[in-house]
Amino acid sequence: MKKFNNLILLVIMTHFAIGQTQIDIRKTELSNGLRVIMHRDNTMPIVAVGVLYKVGSKNELPGRSGFAHFFEHLMFEGSEHIARGEFMKLIQASGGVNNAYTTHDKTYYYEVLPSNQLEMALWMESERMLHAKIDTIGVETQREVVKEEKRLRIDNQPYMSFQENLFKRAYKIHPYKSVPIGTMEDLNAARLEEFMDFYKTFYVPENAVLVIAGDIEYDNAEALVRKYFEDIPRGGRTIPRPDVTEPPLEGQIVDTIYDDIQLPAVFVAYRMPSKNSDDALALSLVSRLLSTGNSSRLRKKLVDEQQIALEVVAFPYDLEDGGLFITLALANFGKDPLDILNSMNAEIEKVRSEKISDREFQKLLNQFENQQISQMGSMQGIADLLAEYEVFYGDANLINTMSQKIAAITPEDLMRVANAYLDPSKRIVLYYLPKTSQP
Repeated sequence: MKKFNNLILLVIMTHFAIGQTQIDIRKTELSNGLRVIMHRDNTMPIVAVGVLYKVGSKNELPGRSGFAHFFEHLMFEGSEHIARGEFMKLIQASGGVNNAYTTHDKTYYYEVLPSNQLEMALWMESERMLHAKIDTIGVETQREVVKEEKRLRIDNQPYMSFQENLFKRAYKIHPYKSVPIGTMEDLNAARLEEFMDFYKTFYVPENAVLVIAGDIEYDNAEALVRKYFEDIPRGGRTIPRPDVTEPPLEGQIVDTIYDDIQLPAVFVAYRMPSKNSDDALALSLVSRLLSTGNSSRLRKKLVDEQQIALEVVAFPYDLEDGGLFITLALANFGKDPLDILNSMNAEIEKVRSEKISDREFQKLLNQFENQQISQMGSMQGIADLLAEYEVFYGDANLINTMSQKIAAITPEDLMRVANAYLDPSKRIVLYYLPKTSQP
């Protein structure tokens, strides 16, 4: 029965891949610079609406880390026409869900709701763009919310300071040295007029992309977009972008972090190229080779064979101006973190020196294709991809051609990028050890 079920699943996924390879999209740009991308799929009465603002922690001024993430929270306070605290209630009362997140490069807001509520979602996002409520009450309320989030998700969670500790060692000049959550000191120092200035600079039509995916008719949806967004004036300011070149790492950086943990862990980070480069795409396949699935190389070696690690992961933290290729392992009971690092090194060195087999390479391509199919299985997933590809790759239609870009990668490319970027002499190594072992 299990084999039969797996066969059915394979047939369904193959049909989806063949029948849905082309995601139909319509693109337009309003006179105020707002780019609009729409995808029609009338199979279910659901619609996803998203607005991506090209602003993240890398756009923050020195001494104001966490500002973009703070602002994301502030944007749920309401507007001139939406009472404080009513934003999420209105969406939930309409049978929908909404949320937002901030990275180094972007801030993204989205709603998923019944398609007959599309107009309400567009009205609310236009309110956020034009009439957001930014006042002392909201700032002080969200200041405490963000600080509590930092305490719960980062400060009081074992190992979770790894992102901050890696980035501040990997970057000394570029704003990537600060992570989106920011510091308590900077959150306390931010003033109301700074939030107003941030809003007028970055939350403007020419710095945003609006995506709509789901049960829509193009002409009607575009008419609604124009009704709520076309009269929003351009910000008119020069939008500041970081224009710095981070010098290469001069050598390996090794450090020890003592944390409230029971088991040691090892975190290793290598500098990456820009996320929209072909090399970054090849590195994403290298990460799959190392740690995706039970048959991945790091898992087989460290977890199954040597039994020195309980968990091992490799992933590309890809960003517009670079980012980090991160590998990490949680030590098994009584195992030496140095042995773990040596085994991780050995597996990465194999990628650098030995060509991957055709069979293993095909498995990586299949994994990537399955992930794409899975993400495009929801309207929210499609909307996310359209916004991401449009803003950071310059072409929303990449959603239809990404498989071709992946297919152009060769096993030799994996060796090449591993040698170019996974250099053991230019990386950050962090040993996380229990505080009880601190000298």
